[in-house]
Amino acid sequence: MKVHVEDISTVKKTLHVEIPEEDVTREVEKAYGTLKNQASIKGFRPGKVPRAILERRFANEVHADVSGQLIQSSYGEALREAELVPLGEPAIDRQDLEKGHPYHYSVTVEVCPVIEDLNLAGLKFKQRVHTVTDEEIETQLKMLQKQNAELKTVEEKRAVRNGDIVIIDYEGFRDGKAFEAAGKTENFQVEVGSGRILEDFDQALVGMEPNSATEFDVSFPEDYYNKDLAGLEVGFKVFLKEIKEEVLPEMDDTFAKSVGEYETLEALKETIKKGLERRYEMQSERQLREDVIDTLVAQSDFELPEGLVEEELSALVVDAQNAMAQRGMSLEQSGQTLEGLSAKFQPVAEKKVREYLLLQKVIEQEEIAVTDELVDQAYADLSEAMGQPIDTIKQFHDSYSNSYQVFEQKILEKEAVRHITAKSDIEKIEAQGEAVETEPPEGRETA
Repeated sequence: MKVHVEDISTVKKTLHVEIPEEDVTREVEKAYGTLKNQASIKGFRPGKVPRAILERRFANEVHADVSGQLIQSSYGEALREAELVPLGEPAIDRQDLEKGHPYHYSVTVEVCPVIEDLNLAGLKFKQRVHTVTDEEIETQLKMLQKQNAELKTVEEKRAVRNGDIVIIDYEGFRDGKAFEAAGKTENFQVEVGSGRILEDFDQALVGMEPNSATEFDVSFPEDYYNKDLAGLEVGFKVFLKEIKEEVLPEMDDTFAKSVGEYETLEALKETIKKGLERRYEMQSERQLREDVIDTLVAQSDFELPEGLVEEELSALVVDAQNAMAQRGMSLEQSGQTLEGLSAKFQPVAEKKVREYLLLQKVIEQEEIAVTDELVDQAYADLSEAMGQPIDTIKQFHDSYSNSYQVFEQKILEKEAVRHITAKSDIEKIEAQGEAVETEPPEGRETA
C-alpha cells in the first residue's frame, strides 16, 4: 500500500491511498466466491452460476462492496503510516474500482495543530481578591428578608403607588379589535416600579384604585423580545382587582431561625459572609485562569481545526436556545435567527477551542495525569457546588461515560492551570467594583 499526504493546511490533510492490484484482485475473487454460493438465479443450481453471468449482473454491487471493504481495512493503517491522528469524521473520496488495476481513494482529515513548547516558568500575574464588607452582608440580608415577606391586602382605600403589588386583568387591542399577541390575561400579579413590565404600562397603573378600570396605549420598542409586539402601539384595557403590600419580617434571631438552622442572627450573617467569600474566591480563580489563558495565547499562534470550532459553536447555539426555552421564549419570539446566533457565538467558539488546545499542550508538556487524589478532590468540590451526594454524581458518571470523560478533562485542565500558577509570580491586589452576582441562603417562600 502506498500513502501520500497532501498538506491542505496546517490542520487539514488529504491522504491519497493506493492499494496494490493483487490485493484488489484477491478481494474481488473472494467476493465473487461468496456471491456464487449465495446467488439464486433461475436455471442454475446453487453454487453453479457461471462467473460471467455473475459479473454481468452484479459487477457494480461487487465493486462497491469491495471498494468499501478495502477502504475500511486500509484506512487505519494509512493513518498510522502517515502518523496522523484525525479529529472528527473523515471525508472520503471513493473512486470506482477497475478490474486489473490498483485501487485509489482519498481521505481528508483534520488534525490538531502543532504547538511549540510553551514558556510556563516565571510568568507574572495580578490576582484580584475581594474583602467582603458589612454593607454587602446587609444587602444579602435585605434580599432574604424580602424573599420571606408576607403579602397582605391593603385594606385602606388608596391609590396604587410604586412598590405596591397589584392583581390585574388586562387585554390588548389593535384598531379596536382584540390583539392575540397581547391576549387577555387574568389575575396577573406584578410589583409596580420593579421593571418587570414596560415602563409605559407600569406607570399607567399608578393612581388606580381597587375595582376600577382604565385604558391606555403602550408603544413597544423596536427591539422588544416578542417580535409580534416589537415596534407596535397597542391599546390596553386594565381592571385593578387588588392592591397588596409586602410586610417584612423583623430582622432578629427569630427571623434567622425561620430561614434555616441558625440559632442567632449573627450565625446567619456569618453564613452569608462565608458564602460571599467563597463566590469571590471562585471569581478570582476564574479571572486568574483567563489571564493565564491570555498569556498562553500571546505565546503561540496557530490555525484552528474547523471541525472542532463547528462542534463547539453548535453546542453554544443549542445552550442559548435551551436558555430561551427555560424562560418560556422561542427563538422566533426573541427576534433572533440561527444564523444570527451562530455569528454571535463564532468568536466565543474559536476562543474555547484555542483554550482547549493550549491547555492540552500544557497537559502533554508537563506530563499531567489524573490521580485518585485529584479525582477524590474534584468529586468533593462538585458535591459541594451541586448540593448532591458524591455517590449520586458517581452513579451519573457510571451511566453516561461521556460525562466522566468531560469530568476528567476538567480535572486535567484545572491541574494544568495550577502547574502554571505554581511556577509564576502572583501579586494579589484588591478588586475594585467587581462585585459578584450572589444569592442569600435559601428562605421559605410565603404567599
